[in-house]
Amino acid sequence: MNFPVRIAFDEARAIIERVAADRCLGTEQAAIGRARGRVLARDLVAEIDHPGFDNSAMDGYALRHSDLAADKPLRLIGEQYAGRMLDLQIGPGECVRITTGAPIPQGADTVLIKESARLDGDRVYALSMPKPGQHVRRMGEDVRRGERLLATGQALTPARLALAAGQGMARVEIARLPTVAVFTTGDELVEPGLPLAPGELYDSNRELLMALLHADGLAPVAWPRLPDDPQAIASALRHAGHAFDVVITCGGVSAGEKDHLPMLMQAAGQVHFWKVRMKPGMPVLFAESHSALEGRAGSDAEQGLGQALFLCLPGNPVSVLATYLTLGRALLDGLQRRTSPRSRLRARLRAPWCKTHERLEFLRGRLACDDDGCLWVEPSPADGSHRMRAAADGDALIVLEEGERSLQAGEVVDVLAY
Repeated sequence: MNFPVRIAFDEARAIIERVAADRCLGTEQAAIGRARGRVLARDLVAEIDHPGFDNSAMDGYALRHSDLAADKPLRLIGEQYAGRMLDLQIGPGECVRITTGAPIPQGADTVLIKESARLDGDRVYALSMPKPGQHVRRMGEDVRRGERLLATGQALTPARLALAAGQGMARVEIARLPTVAVFTTGDELVEPGLPLAPGELYDSNRELLMALLHADGLAPVAWPRLPDDPQAIASALRHAGHAFDVVITCGGVSAGEKDHLPMLMQAAGQVHFWKVRMKPGMPVLFAESHSALEGRAGSDAEQGLGQALFLCLPGNPVSVLATYLTLGRALLDGLQRRTSPRSRLRARLRAPWCKTHERLEFLRGRLACDDDGCLWVEPSPADGSHRMRAAADGDALIVLEEGERSLQAGEVVDVLAY
C-alpha cells in the first residue's frame, strides 16, 4: 500500500477540505424562493437603502417634538397609512394620524404612540412625553446602499433570503449541488420488508445515509445494494463514477476477506487515506480515480472510475453516522465553497466517562438544558459501533479528544447535535 494509513482525524479532515477546494463545483442562478439552504456563490451588495424612507415604528401620531407640551393639544390635520406617501406637511402645532410602517410626513420628527395619546375631536393630547425622534425608523438605519449584505459561501437561511428579498432581488447565484450516489455492500444485507434467513441483516445504512443527505438539502440517488463480488462492485462504481460528483459507499472497506474496496480503489486511482484514528469509523477511505486526476477522456477514462470522489464508509451503522457528520458533510460543503460553520455546541457531562483508547471518539449522548440555562449531555454506555438504538435515543455525538483520559461529571466537552 502506498497511501496514508491510520492518520489523525484532523489530517483526514484537512485532506478532504483540500481536495474539495480543488474540485469546487460550478454555479447556477435560482429564484430566491427556491434557494433556501443553498450556498451563495457571489457576494450580494445592497442596491437600495433599507428602510428606503423614514417611517413609523408604531401606530400613533406623527408630530414635531418641539410642539409637545403638557395640556397643550395638537391639531389633527390628516392620516398617513402604510403605502404610498401622501402630500402631507406638518406645521407648528399640527399632527397626523399614522400607522406602523407608514412614511413620516414632511416636518414631523417624532411619533406619539396611540396608547399615550387622547383624541378629542380633532385635538390630540399627549398623556406622556416621547423622546425626540422616538418611534421613528430612519432611512438606511438597517442597510446602506452599496454595503455588502451577504458573502460568498454563506448558507442561505430564511433570514438571509428575507434580507435579499427586501432589496428586491428575485434571483441569486448559488453553488451547484453535488450529485451523490449511495451504495451499500454485503451479501448479508436484505431489503426491509422481506424475510430474513439465518445470518442476514436488514439494510439500515441506506436509509440512514439517504436521510442524512436529504436533511442537508441534497438529492442523493440510492443504487442497488452490491454483493461481495469485486467485479460487480467495480462495474457499479465505474458507472456511478462517470455520472456523479460523489460516490458514498457503506461496508466492504475494512481488512477482511470480503472487503474489496481498498484494493479496488488503489488499483483505479489515488487513495488519499484509509483508516483514521477515530471511533467509531476507523476504516473510512477517501479516494479519486486516475481519470479524474489526469483529466483523461475517451476509452482510457471509460476503464477508470470517472470524475467522482469516493468516500467509503464502514458498515456499522453508528460508524456511518459519525463519519458522514464529520467527514462526508465536510466534503460536500467544501465542494460548494460553504463557509457558514456547522453547529458545534459545548455542554457539561452529566456522568463521568473513562476513555481507555488513543483514538478521537464520537460518543453518543442526549442533550438537555437545566433551569439555569446550562446545557448538559448524558453519555450512553452503549458505545459499540453496531448499537444504533443508543444513537436513536440520543441527539448528539460527544467529542472526546485523542488519548486515554478520565472525564468527571460536570466537565465541558464539545458536542455535535444531529
